[in-house]
Amino acid sequence: MVIRIFVYDDSDERRDSLKALISLSAEMNYLGGSPNCKNVLLEIKKFYPDVVLMDINMPGVDGLEGLQKIKSSYPEVKVLMQTAFDDSEKIFTSIRNGASGYILKRDSPQRLLQAIHEVYEGGAVMNPAIAQKVLDYFKPTQKKSPLSEREQEVLALLSEGLSYKMVAAKLCVSYTTINTHTKHIYEKLHVASLGEAIAYYYKNIK
Repeated sequence: MVIRIFVYDDSDERRDSLKALISLSAEMNYLGGSPNCKNVLLEIKKFYPDVVLMDINMPGVDGLEGLQKIKSSYPEVKVLMQTAFDDSEKIFTSIRNGASGYILKRDSPQRLLQAIHEVYEGGAVMNPAIAQKVLDYFKPTQKKSPLSEREQEVLALLSEGLSYKMVAAKLCVSYTTINTHTKHIYEKLHVASLGEAIAYYYKNIK
């Protein structure tokens, strides 16, 4: 399976760099790029990527608004947010709006490619510094969780950035079982994305 990728970044140099990096991988296909999200819905409809690499700070229509538009019309498309700064408020806004991951532009090329794979496979990706910010922000207000012990265990592993396949292997169960647990987690927590479920985990369970 080839992962189809579209890039939003206002830097021509950055887009060219990402195109070159992605083109080196036989498992990925660079579909195209844009300097902002002005025509985001038309572009998603035309190219229909598996994963969008989304810069946050762009002129005109920025990445946060672009993320919102994508998730409202194409909720199945994975969006991996990128920024040069670990801005707490924008991190949490991204999570609330359904982002599948959040990495820094200074992360290594290898980490970026790994993040794309993890997001594509259903994982939630966060740079370690960002994960710590999320942890600090969502210090638990302890209350009884609606999740079973097994569901909490699955969510805990997903919050560490593991993909569905990795969680299945760790718990010695099938991918389908993990997928089912995740659906139940979404239903019980009344959330629509893994990012929202992880935010709940950090605030109420961990």
